[in-house]
Amino acid sequence: MKLLSLSDQVLEFIYSPSVKERFADIDLVLGCGDLPYYYLEYLVDQLGKPVYYVRGNHAATVEYSEGASRKGPWGAVDLHRQVVNYQGLLMAGYEGSVRYRKGPFMYTQSEMWSMVLGLAPRLVANAARHGRALDLLATHAPPWGIQDQQDPAHQGFKAIRWLLRVFKPRYHFHGHIHVYNHETPVLTRFHDTLVVNTYGYRETNLHLHPMPKPGRVTTPQGNHGR
Repeated sequence: MKLLSLSDQVLEFIYSPSVKERFADIDLVLGCGDLPYYYLEYLVDQLGKPVYYVRGNHAATVEYSEGASRKGPWGAVDLHRQVVNYQGLLMAGYEGSVRYRKGPFMYTQSEMWSMVLGLAPRLVANAARHGRALDLLATHAPPWGIQDQQDPAHQGFKAIRWLLRVFKPRYHFHGHIHVYNHETPVLTRFHDTLVVNTYGYRETNLHLHPMPKPGRVTTPQGNHGR
């Protein structure tokens, strides 16, 4: 299964008619936040493939366009606090970032703990039924201490780190951390999970068995005292 994941940046070559030919072999689209709703709707229309998403901390509560308004991209599926089985691919997601100011789609560490623990019974049920809890986690913010940054706006969530350690998804895709140079880690192995910063866009062939072997993989970085 081939995944097109995106976040944080509207790319001209994707928001154009050429996208249909460029990504003709894509099976699934995943938006990891801070993308206009119209952008994801365009991919729904042009690619004709399932589109799943979570909102970023800069998402609009209502997006207006000529003659229409919407609270989410039409035709796409919101993964926030959901567990989804798409053709055997077990997915879950969480929107937003750590709260650093007033506004929607931002959460305290305690609030994210509550949301993650609230989903845990469904992940346990997945493990009992499928032999694994989760294949892919989609979030906007990164996990605490993995590809996150020191400033309050870009710290990761502690509960997401715990979820990765306990439920062991094969993949975790996130956005939020902008990549401006090759020094920014974008692929990190954390226990059994490959953590992927999908800033801009990334194409990934999802391999559930055996574990994938990515090109550039780093160990968790950050001066967080973990």
